[in-house]
Amino acid sequence: MSRIDTAFGKLKQQQRKALIPFITAGDPSQQLTVPLMLGLVAAGADVLELGVPFSDPMADGPVIQRASERALKNGMSLRGVLGMVAEFRKQDTTTPVVLMGYGNPIEAMGWEVFAQRCAEVGVDGVLTVDFPPEESHEAFEHLQRHNIAPIFLLAPTTNEVRIAQVAKLARGYVYYVSLKGVTGAGNLDLSAIAQKIPQLRKHIQLPIGVGFGIRDAATAKAVSKLCDGVVVGSRIVQEIENSGEKNVVANVGKLVKELRIAIDQ
Repeated sequence: MSRIDTAFGKLKQQQRKALIPFITAGDPSQQLTVPLMLGLVAAGADVLELGVPFSDPMADGPVIQRASERALKNGMSLRGVLGMVAEFRKQDTTTPVVLMGYGNPIEAMGWEVFAQRCAEVGVDGVLTVDFPPEESHEAFEHLQRHNIAPIFLLAPTTNEVRIAQVAKLARGYVYYVSLKGVTGAGNLDLSAIAQKIPQLRKHIQLPIGVGFGIRDAATAKAVSKLCDGVVVGSRIVQEIENSGEKNVVANVGKLVKELRIAIDQ
C-alpha cells in the first residue's frame, strides 16, 4: 500500500480529514524548503504538495506566481526539487509527498527518467496541471511502473464524461478545484461545492481533496465537512512571503496548526 493510501486509510479510521498544505520548492530559499516541509508535518499536515517552480504557471494566482519567480531566481530546478525530497526522506519516511507543477520541466527531463528518479527519492504522487487525461497515457504508464500516483484536477465545469475518465486513471486522491479561476482567487461558494461532490463520488472511489481559495481556518473547517481533504496553498505561500527567513518556519507552523485544529473540531 502506498504512503498516500496509508495516510488516508488511517484518517478514515480516525474519522478525520486530511490537511494538505502546498509550498513552492526553493521559496524563500533552497536551504529552508526541507525545514518548512518538516515544520508542516510537525504542525499537523497529512500530505505535502511541493510545487515545482515554473516560469509560466498558468493556473496560479499572483501569490504563487511570485513564489515561483523567487524560487527560480534562487536557482531552483526539477532536479533540485527531487534532491529536496531525498533530503526530507532522511528524516521523514512516512508522510506522502506530491509534486505539483507543469509539464515542461518533466518533458525536458523525460518521463521515464523522471518517474524512476521520483521512486528513488520517495515521491508518492505527481500532479501536472497542464496534462489532461487525454494526453497523459505515456506519463501514466511510467508513473504506474514506479508506483507513483498520477493525481488529476477536476473543476466546477468538469462534465460527467471527464469525471469518469479521470476516475479510471487517477490514483492516490483527486484534487477538486473549488472555483473558476487561479489559485487564491475569489470567494468560495460552499453550496456549489456541496452540490458537486456527490456528482464526483458517483464515479470516484478515491479520496477527494478540495483546494483553491481556502484562506482561513473557518473556511478550511467548513470545506472539510464536504470532502476527504483540504488543500491550502496561497495562504501558506503568502505567510512565507510576509515572513523573514529567521521566523518563517515558526510562522508557517503556527498557521498550519490553526488550520489543523479547525479541521479537527
